[in-house]
Order: sequence, then C-alpha cells, then structure tokens
Amino acid sequence: MIKYLCLSVMILLGLNLNAQHKLEKLWETDSIINMPESVLADTKAGVLYVAIMGNSADAKDGIGGIGKLDMSGKVINLDWVTGLNSPKGMGIYKNRLYVADVTDVVVIDIARAKVELTIPVAGSGFLNDLTISDKGIVYVSDSKTKKIHRIINDKDEVYMENIDGLNGLKAVGDQLFIAGGGKNLLKADASKSMVKIAGLPQGGDGIEPIGNGDWLFSAWGGYIYYVYADGRNELLLDTHLQKINTADIGYDPAKKVVYIPTFFKKSVIAYQLK
Repeated sequence: MIKYLCLSVMILLGLNLNAQHKLEKLWETDSIINMPESVLADTKAGVLYVAIMGNSADAKDGIGGIGKLDMSGKVINLDWVTGLNSPKGMGIYKNRLYVADVTDVVVIDIARAKVELTIPVAGSGFLNDLTISDKGIVYVSDSKTKKIHRIINDKDEVYMENIDGLNGLKAVGDQLFIAGGGKNLLKADASKSMVKIAGLPQGGDGIEPIGNGDWLFSAWGGYIYYVYADGRNELLLDTHLQKINTADIGYDPAKKVVYIPTFFKKSVIAYQLK
C-alpha cells in the first residue's frame, strides 16, 4: 500500500511540474528603440506597434512616436508616426490606432500614418494604459489621478475613480480588467462593480488575457506572471537583477507569443509561452 501511495504522489507531482508554464526566448531587437513602453500586436496586419517615449515618461517634448516591427522583430519603421510626447498604451478600432500620450489620447489613421485627432483628457496628469471594447469604447488609465476615463464618440468622461496603483487595462466584452488596487488584478462589470481576481507580489503594468480565463501580468521592474482564473500565479520571468524592464506587454493569443518592451534597455523581446 505504501509503495502504491508513494507512486501516486510521484505521479501527481510530475503532473504538477508538467502543468507549470514557462517562457522561451525567440528573438530580441537591437538596443535602438528609445524607451519603448508598450507593444501592441496587430496579428491581422502582421505588425507590432511600439510606443516610443523618447527621453522621458512624462515630458511634452514632441520627440516621442510610434514605431513598427514585423512579427519576427525586424524593424519596418521606427519613425512611422512622430511628433508625439511620451506615448504609452495603445488600442486599435477599425482603421484607427488610439494612443495614451500624457494628457491626451492621440488618434492615428493607420492607412495614412497620420494623426487625425487629438483628444484632450480633462484633468488628467499621467495617462498610462489604453484599451478598446468591441463596441469602440476607449478606456484609458491615469496613474497620477487614480482615474479611468472613458471616450465615446471622441468625447471623454471620468468612468471610475480612486483606484490606487492604477495602470494596465483590458476590455473583454462588457467587463473591464484592471491592474490596480495595490498589487491586484481586478474585474469591473458594466455597472462598475469591482471584484479582486488575484493578488500579485508586484504592481502591474501590462495585462493580457490568455483566452481560457487565465492572464499574463507584467510588472515594470522586470517580472512576468501567469495568473490563473482562480487567483493562483506563477512567476514566468524575472529580469530585475539584469535591470531589464518588463513594461506594457503585447500578446499574440493564436501563436502564444509575448512581446516585451524593455524600457531603459531600448529593445523589444519576444518569448514563446509554453
């Protein structure tokens, strides 16, 4: 009996080990991207959009912009759109790319590679992440004022307030997922009722759904976590000792590839999620 019990325990341990997720590095660009803060994967177009802040995370200096890479990390054009300030979170709806840019949301006509509209976000101080619902509603986080703004028909309004540690956002259906409330992954429904999904060791930057109820959660200091729907988490990547930041990640759910902007290291790194 003891022999069989030990064998059963070993099998269970083996299954648990096999269940652990991991990241395997695929490629890294040269260190030629001036403070990349966010990566957005447009898998239909085969393009990675990179928000390039320039020399500062909050300066209105006009030297920021949006660059383009292909899905293998080859540079298409790092000056695809220029003249922005310190751009961060991005989202695509129809033929427009929306970008959080300090106190404005910049709207870019993708086909023309031109800024077609700048939407001032009233009372904002440090717009950070941005997400767009399938109905075209834009949500943008303000880490300084602890508010989430909502933009409908190019008009902004305050949507939620008083969220400590606010950063990453992701709209999924009529739900809004939030990195905030300290070091948590939160979920708000259409009535703004908010529940905690998971507590993490670090405050969040980028959040991306895996597609099965689980999540990827990046922390700027150099950490990537796999977060299960039941609140458990696994540390997938720790680069803080190498001083490689892990800012607002992008994700290709079909190929399970994670794209990491390294901020001060001036590169984008791709990892295969396994």
